[in-house]
Amino acid sequence: MAWDIQIQNIAGIRSGTATLEPGSNAIRGTNWQGKSSFITAVETVMGTETELMEGAAEGTVTLSTDDDTISVRLVRDAGTVTRRDEPVLQSEKTRVAASLYAFLDDRNPVREAVRRGDNLESVLTRPLDFENIDERISELTREREQVERELEDAETAAEQLPETQETITQLESELTELEEQRETIRNEEANERSVSKRREELSELKAERETVEQRLTRLERSVERTREKLASKRSELDQLDVPETDVDFAGKIAEREEEQEQLERDAELLQSIYAPVKRILDEGRLDLITEVEPDVLADDVTCWTCGSDATREEIEQNLDALSDRISALRTQTREYEQEITNLQERRRNVEQAARQKEDLEAEIAELESTYNERETSLEHARKRHEELQERIDSLSETVERNDVELTEVKSQIKYTDKQLEDAREELDRLETRATRREQLETEREELTDEIHRLRERKTELKRRTREAFDEAIRDILSRFDVGFEMVRLTPEFDLVVARDGREANLTALSEGELELLGIVAALAGYTAFDITDDVPVMLLDGLGGLADDNLQTLIDYLEDRAEYLVFTTHPENTAFEQHTIDPTEWSVVSPQREALSD
Repeated sequence: MAWDIQIQNIAGIRSGTATLEPGSNAIRGTNWQGKSSFITAVETVMGTETELMEGAAEGTVTLSTDDDTISVRLVRDAGTVTRRDEPVLQSEKTRVAASLYAFLDDRNPVREAVRRGDNLESVLTRPLDFENIDERISELTREREQVERELEDAETAAEQLPETQETITQLESELTELEEQRETIRNEEANERSVSKRREELSELKAERETVEQRLTRLERSVERTREKLASKRSELDQLDVPETDVDFAGKIAEREEEQEQLERDAELLQSIYAPVKRILDEGRLDLITEVEPDVLADDVTCWTCGSDATREEIEQNLDALSDRISALRTQTREYEQEITNLQERRRNVEQAARQKEDLEAEIAELESTYNERETSLEHARKRHEELQERIDSLSETVERNDVELTEVKSQIKYTDKQLEDAREELDRLETRATRREQLETEREELTDEIHRLRERKTELKRRTREAFDEAIRDILSRFDVGFEMVRLTPEFDLVVARDGREANLTALSEGELELLGIVAALAGYTAFDITDDVPVMLLDGLGGLADDNLQTLIDYLEDRAEYLVFTTHPENTAFEQHTIDPTEWSVVSPQREALSD
């Protein structure tokens, strides 16, 4: 069944179409015609590549068959290319295996590892990472341990079954004897009505005693709480410091307030004289209120209050003295104000302490009253309890003589019946647990087998990989003209080359020999993980290092490995009999990009 492939903006191909036929398909063309980009497009629709054409916002690869059509779209968003559709290979494990062992372009991780001379274990066992073998082993081990504990419990239960059954038989016999004994006692007391009445009275007395005991407990706790609270309040009262003073705060405060007010009035009066005179002097307008005779040394002024002569300087000095007097009065006013504040604060402290003392004394008095009342109630309750106990003791002595035997029998019946019930339940549990032994043994064996299989899984795959490599190398040596005698993959997954009877370094191999070894190593993984049914196509690219005849031999060697084999080749290579794809009709980006790819 042929594959029709349509490509839009993938790798270096703007647009192009091709048909792949079952078997080998050769993409034959010169450099820059998009051969490698076609390989990338196939990898894109398979799900292992997301290489969008440079500068393109999105691209698609569509694979159509007679039965189905699968289209994969790539979208560039904020510099990141993402796949928006489901590819052919839907499993991540399958995609990883394909990129390692089936898609053998020049960027193939296995081929690159061989070129570098790296250890191959990581690339040849990478699909195992998706199997979570270690986690599954841990989980199964925990599950097996749980099954083993349950199995041990089941075996213990089976061992306990006979003993438990014997216990049940013995208890059933004891219960029958006790029931017969109880009926005998009841028949003997059938006519003794007084015994029944005394029992009823005794029961009532015991009920009342229980009520009184509960009340006693409550009263004792209440008395204790009241005693503790009373002691706490008395201690608080003892620690309270109430200042003792003979100071008449009200009189003292009133006296200071009166003196303060007088000082404020004096200061205001002097200020009323000072302010206008100061303004007249500052504005040089003494002539408004008196006669001023200018002089060279100082102006002569007639005092407007007393009529005497004075100089302007003398008036200013007197005015300064008046200002000082005003400041002194205001300072004294503030001192009186602070003294009043201090007196008020002291008065509040004294009053607060006195109130606190009164409150504590009142609370203590109330607590003492409550304490006395509760002590009295407690004493009455104790007295009533003693009376009840005396009556109960007296009545019990009478009743017990007739009742003790029946009570003991009833108690033994109840106890034996409970033992029998527990034993039967235990027997049911033991039987249930014991019947699971066979099932648990099977589960344990299955879990053990699965753990062993998982532990051997990695070892087995490594062994199969090395065997597949050895087999492929034997085929290569028999088919290809190479310069080495043998190559083997060590248990540690290192490549060892033999040339001229001696071990040689990989760097001594030709480019074509290295590429051939890389492909052989990838094929070992292909065989070990058996991906033939999961991956329908094998891709080959970057084979320029192989000689023409070796390339033809390689294609013949690989064409039966997968349903579709796609490889790139140049016009100068020998023409292949396989189906050939001509890329000349494709629209590609530029020669430079394909030069790098091809």
